[in-house]
Amino acid sequence: MEKTPKNLLSERVNNLSESATIAMARKSRELKAQGIDVISLSLGEPDFNTPDFIKEAAKEGIDQNYSKYMAVNGYEDLRTAICDKFKRDNDVSYNVNQIVVSTGAKQSIANVALSLINPGDEVIIPAPYWVSYEEIFKMAGAVIVPIETTIENDFKITAEQLKNTINEKTKLMIYSSPCNPSGSVYSKEELRSLADVLVQYSSVVVVSDEIYEHINFTDSYFSMAAFDDMYQQVVTVNGVSKSFAMTGWRLGYIGAPEWIAKACTKIQGQFTSGASSISQRAALAAVSSSPNVILPMKEAFLERRNFMLKELRNIKGIKINEPKGAFYLFPDVSELFGQHFDEKTVNNADDLCLFLLEEAKVALVTGNAFGSPNCIRISYAASMEQLKEAVYRIKSAISQLN
Repeated sequence: MEKTPKNLLSERVNNLSESATIAMARKSRELKAQGIDVISLSLGEPDFNTPDFIKEAAKEGIDQNYSKYMAVNGYEDLRTAICDKFKRDNDVSYNVNQIVVSTGAKQSIANVALSLINPGDEVIIPAPYWVSYEEIFKMAGAVIVPIETTIENDFKITAEQLKNTINEKTKLMIYSSPCNPSGSVYSKEELRSLADVLVQYSSVVVVSDEIYEHINFTDSYFSMAAFDDMYQQVVTVNGVSKSFAMTGWRLGYIGAPEWIAKACTKIQGQFTSGASSISQRAALAAVSSSPNVILPMKEAFLERRNFMLKELRNIKGIKINEPKGAFYLFPDVSELFGQHFDEKTVNNADDLCLFLLEEAKVALVTGNAFGSPNCIRISYAASMEQLKEAVYRIKSAISQLN
C-alpha cells in the first residue's frame, strides 16, 4: 500500500478531533480575509485588553532580566501568591509544592491526564463539557463516560446521576464551574451533594476547572477542594486567561495533593519545562490583585448577557435558560430541526451553525462539540454593537426557516 501523509501519521493524531471552537474561528478569519463581514461569536476570549498594571509588571520583568530557566513548576514567589489567592478567594490551603504553573490551563489538564490515566480507565465528564476535555483524556487512553444534562436543570448533574454512573473503574471526574459552554455555576449545596457520593470512592480524583471563577453573577462561589473530606481528592485548575483578559499570555496553574503536583511537574519537565518567564511576572501581579479590579469587565458581561437573553427569547424555536457565569449562552435549538430554507434542511445543530454562518454571517459553535447535540454555543464576549448586529442577523435568518 502506498504511504500517504495521513497514514504515516500516528493513530493518536488521526483519531484526534480538531477543536470546534478553533475550527469555527478559523473559518471566520478565512471569510473575513475574502472581504465578507462575519461576526464571530465562537471563541471564548474577552474583548478587553489586559489591565495596565499587569502589562507594567511584565515590562518590569523584562527590565529585571527574567530571561533564564526557572523551576519547572514556576517561580516560587508566583506559587506563593497563588497559594495566597486560593486562601483568599476559595478558602483552600495549599503550600508552594502543591502548585504547578503551566502554559495555560489546557496544559494543566493535560498534565493531570497524563499523570493519572492508564488505558481503559474511566473518566466521568458531565455534558455539556469544554471541547478539549474529551480529546485530552482520550489521548491519555481513557474511556469517556458522559453524564447528560438538560436545559431544564440548568445543565447540572445530580448526585443521583453521579451515583448511578461512578463505579470501581472510575479513575477521574472533571467538570467546570462556571461551565464552558453552559455558564452554569454549582452552588455549595449542589457540590456537597456530589461530594457525598465521591467520598465513597477515595481513589477517584476530581478535577475542578475554575478558570471562569471571577466571571460569576451569583452572590457566592465555592470550590470543591474547600470541603475537608474532599481536599485529598481534588485538583483545582485555574489561570489568568479569562478573569484578567490574558488569553495570549498562556498561563494556567493547579493546586493539588502534593503527589499529583509532583507527577505533573515530572510530565511538564519533559514537554515544555516552565511557562514563559514574562508571563509568570505578569501573572504574579494578576493573582496578587483584588478580584475587584475586574468588576468593570464583569459588569459589562452581565449587561451583555441580559441583552442577549432578552433578544434571543423573542426568537421562535430557541429555548434558553439564564446562565450564572462565564460569557456564554447555550440555547436548545432542537425545535428548529427539520425546518427548511430553499432546498436545504436544518437536520441538526451542525446544520444550523452552517446555515447561520452562510446566511447571517454569524459564526457560532455547534453543541455537538460539547456533548449536547440539541444546543449551540453563543459567546457574548464581543462589543454590544457587534452583539446587536449579530442578533438582528440571527433573527432575520431564522425567520426564513419554515
